[in-house]
Amino acid sequence: MQIEDIIDEDTPNKHQAAKRSTWISVAVNIVLTITQLIAGVFSHSQGLIADAIHSLSDLIADFVVLFANHHSQKGADDDHHYGHQRYENAASLVLGGLLLVVGLGMLWSAFGKIQNPESIQPVKVIALWVALGALLSKELLFRYMLAVAERVRSSMLIANAWHARSDAASSLVVALGIGGNLLGYHLLDPIAAMIVGLMVAKMGWGFAWDAMHDLMDRAVNEDKVEQIRTTLIDTPELIGIHALKTRKMGDLILVDVHLEVDRTMTVEQGHDIAVLARQRVLTAHADVLNVMTHVDPADAR
Repeated sequence: MQIEDIIDEDTPNKHQAAKRSTWISVAVNIVLTITQLIAGVFSHSQGLIADAIHSLSDLIADFVVLFANHHSQKGADDDHHYGHQRYENAASLVLGGLLLVVGLGMLWSAFGKIQNPESIQPVKVIALWVALGALLSKELLFRYMLAVAERVRSSMLIANAWHARSDAASSLVVALGIGGNLLGYHLLDPIAAMIVGLMVAKMGWGFAWDAMHDLMDRAVNEDKVEQIRTTLIDTPELIGIHALKTRKMGDLILVDVHLEVDRTMTVEQGHDIAVLARQRVLTAHADVLNVMTHVDPADAR
């Protein structure tokens, strides 16, 4: 059996869903970026301008996701024997780095305003309405994208969905800051921009950190390892297992394991047990891409 044959049969649907949801996000973020930027400049709201930059980062992130989605669905080839699933991990790393840079930039700009409060201008009421409209749009976009991501089990899409949720949260903070500015507390607008920057930077660091560890062959969580172990142990005529290892490959899992079989068995019998153990794991766990087995002789129990 070739590697191409054991990739989850839902993979085409997964990539199609990712493409559709991301293009919807692109359309929403184009409208929001233009609207927020124009309204922010016109109303003198730094918070709304910061939120527009955040929406622009979403737009860039969406194109990163589309690029990764296109390349990660490629099958195995001479240079990539396990396929191209790690494009998703790389995309999550880029998304995290983008969020981190954007967040730090917002912090720097807002801090400069707070250091010079006399430069803060009162905002116009249109800024509040635009911020509230952006809040509603981003929250609805988040709920839609997260539902799609969980249905197709894509960590890259989950990261992008939460990016949209961070925008919704930032729009809420911006709306509160603009409201405070309209009430005469002018300092609240750049403070809102600073809070948005902190939120964005923190989320970016989290995504980048997780993606970096996945690219360094981080093992799956212990619960998943135990599930795989149980599936293997229940294989008929298998005496035991040891050296069970896992590593991430995009949203899929690669497994390496040593199988203990009766030392009096023939090579063919041991091979048949290994084939059955591997097939049981692939059948029971749709997120396992491949199982590499090594047969070790052991005393019958």
